Amino acid sequence: MSSFHALRGEWLADARANILSGLVVALALIPEAIGFSIIAGVDPKVGLYASFSIAVITALVGGRPGMISAATAAIAVLVLPLIRAHGIEYLFAATVLMGVLQALAGLLRLNLLMQYVSRSVITGFVNALAILIFMAQLPQLIHVGWVTYAMVAAGLAIIYLFPRLTRVVPSPLVAIILLTAVSIYGGLKVNTVGDMGQLPSALPFFAIPKVPLTLETLRIIFPYSLTMALAGLLESLLTAQIVEDRLDTPTNRRRECVGQGVANFVTGFLGGMGGCAMIGQSVVNIKSGGSTRLSCFVAGAFLLFLIVVLGPLVARVPMPALVAVMIMVSIGTFNWKSIRNLGHHPWQSSVVMLATVAVVVTTHDLGKGVVAGVVLSGLFFASKVKRLFDVTASLSPDGTVRTYRVSGEIFFASTRRFAEAFDYRERVELVRIDVSQAHFWDISSVGTLDDAVLKFRRFGTPVEVTGLNAPSAGLVDKFGVHDKAGALEPMPAH
Repeated sequence: MSSFHALRGEWLADARANILSGLVVALALIPEAIGFSIIAGVDPKVGLYASFSIAVITALVGGRPGMISAATAAIAVLVLPLIRAHGIEYLFAATVLMGVLQALAGLLRLNLLMQYVSRSVITGFVNALAILIFMAQLPQLIHVGWVTYAMVAAGLAIIYLFPRLTRVVPSPLVAIILLTAVSIYGGLKVNTVGDMGQLPSALPFFAIPKVPLTLETLRIIFPYSLTMALAGLLESLLTAQIVEDRLDTPTNRRRECVGQGVANFVTGFLGGMGGCAMIGQSVVNIKSGGSTRLSCFVAGAFLLFLIVVLGPLVARVPMPALVAVMIMVSIGTFNWKSIRNLGHHPWQSSVVMLATVAVVVTTHDLGKGVVAGVVLSGLFFASKVKRLFDVTASLSPDGTVRTYRVSGEIFFASTRRFAEAFDYRERVELVRIDVSQAHFWDISSVGTLDDAVLKFRRFGTPVEVTGLNAPSAGLVDKFGVHDKAGALEPMPAH
């Protein structure tokens, strides 16, 4: 019974709002899918079919209700060399293999790696994506007439002011409908969806990619498939975190990885390109009232209906209306609070956030930006933990025993300070290294302990290591050599 209620909540909660939000997303997906097809150098139908397939399938088997997945620029930019060198059929085969790799990643729980992505990286990712969304609208705002600017301004006014009258219908949908009517009946000279590319008039059909089933084919497509799979999962899991924060509902990340894999696997057989979650369209969905699987399903299904059945009408939708929607998304996506926090948060967090933004905006590659942010976060964390380390020395009253008390975390970044903390040439009868307040984390730390003990012995000083906690003792027993038979014995004192 509980599973039935959960299923009902994921699909039928506030059905009207989710259906309407799905309609808005479907309209907004069309120019983006066409644009991504152009980036990849393929027919517009490849991106449109992919957006339909991925949106519907992830709605059914994905792990994040309310999140929109479709064809994306992150994947489109990766496949252009493959298409140029080998043709579009290899793209379809690579998409199929991409899905297999993503499903395997989910089954192997590789989604757990996302716990190492810091909040600063996520904030940088969000802000960079907001900037990229706005930049993507600039071609529609350059070298155009005043009518375009007037329509964009009118669209933004409707989007932000209409909710003060009623929230029964999403304001972005109202803006698109009203501006389309004005454009058609007023005969306005503005760019339309049809100017982006020809819309398909037939349904997608199942077809096995026409490539040789050989190891040579696998050698060609595997590098592309692996890169596509990693980029898709990275963007999808980061987007899932953002949607989770906005809707305050849990995400099944393992299921989402598998769901993305299933969607891309099927899409490859339907003549579509690979895709992943879209933060921009997910924000459109949320702001329009969408929060369940139904909104994602409607977005995909209505997209196919629009392009196949209502293609001639959809082709006349003015681009300024959709630009207004995406500018709203850009403004709503950017974390404006992060600017105020620059002066209050630790400088390391601010550097990580700004570096992530800078790399993403410069390269237009979300994956590179996130990797740069994660690496910086790791370096700053290691530097911080390294400072949580201290060694104090004391000499017994009779001057025969030197005790070094070690506290803190001993790992690869603190091993040098550990090794330099001892006076190896001091003449005493015994050196005692007390590590009861320390923890050894890796083989680098164990190796440094070995080096210190053996160096004391080379100078003729016996050494006693005391206070190892259970995990540290286990690591030393397994990888240490100073306490093993055959280790260097102290030389006789002179």
